Amino acid sequence: MSLIKNLSPQLQACLVRYGELQPCTNAFIDARSPGSDKKENFTIIGPGVAENPHQHVHIRELHGFNIGGARQPPGCTNSLHSHDSEEVFIIHQGTWRFFWGEHGDAGEVVLKPGDTISIPIHIFRGFENVGHDVGFMFAVLGGDDPGRVHWAPHVIEKARGFGLILLDDGSLVDTTVGEVVPADATAVEPSSRADVAYIREPCVEEMIANVVRHETLAADTAKANRSALGESLSGLVTESIIDSVIIGPAKIADTFLLAPISKPHGFSLRHLRLQAGAQTTMHVLECAEVLMIHRGRIIWRNNLQESVELTVGDTFTVPTGMARQIEAIGDAEIFIVLGGDAPQPMHMMLLRAA
Repeated sequence: MSLIKNLSPQLQACLVRYGELQPCTNAFIDARSPGSDKKENFTIIGPGVAENPHQHVHIRELHGFNIGGARQPPGCTNSLHSHDSEEVFIIHQGTWRFFWGEHGDAGEVVLKPGDTISIPIHIFRGFENVGHDVGFMFAVLGGDDPGRVHWAPHVIEKARGFGLILLDDGSLVDTTVGEVVPADATAVEPSSRADVAYIREPCVEEMIANVVRHETLAADTAKANRSALGESLSGLVTESIIDSVIIGPAKIADTFLLAPISKPHGFSLRHLRLQAGAQTTMHVLECAEVLMIHRGRIIWRNNLQESVELTVGDTFTVPTGMARQIEAIGDAEIFIVLGGDAPQPMHMMLLRAA
């Protein structure tokens, strides 16, 4: 059973358990189209991009980025669409095929648990669970307002006749549950050729350059982390904790930490691998920080004797400026989203003894 000791109401509101995620099964216009009608969408932090105004938002506080989730059974596809902000997927469970191009035939790449892909703006992209079990992945979108989804023209065409109508204000009407299109509203029509002229179709090499494989994280960064940071971390990164940068500046402060994806996103992404019993020094961050537990269990605590046990699939956002510490109960892995393109490195804000 998960452990919560003296967690204030403020911090309880910062926690979203995986088992308590509230899905929406008609979040987007394609949610009734054959092949896409079994998906579940989640809005975890921020307003998100769901078209259904009834989509549950777990944490509404603005972070400078949005975090959502997608859960799909084998064979279920999310239709081709584009965003006006960078979209990053972190594979939590399952095997997923990402494809792109107006008709999904410009290229594809397959990702597995722990893999990350960053998809640039103005590219029609879709994804499918090609594994044998239900899959789940986190999605991170830059900005407080990530804008609206722009669907490939054929997606709008395919959705006709299945009860979901997208309006020009970006909202969705579900006629199967008795909703009606307002008299002063206009339904969205498939985009013209001119309307989609700005959409790019990148080559496979460009998209693969935006993929970071799980198995490369520790192998590529452990030696650099230790040689560059050494004793200055005072326990934040040690032989039992490996801090890997996935998205961030090409060079972080005066260290040798290199981000394999260095273009601006409005947020950065890191990965911590902790051995059983490892713990960070109590430290402070002056930016938004969201923890997503990929594997194992950890104890999060602050300097006010508050603590909480976090386990696989949980999401926890830490208030800016609050002292915090992480301890691994067993071997654990955490993905961490930090606000800003170049947040101050964690080790620079360790609490020093008086």
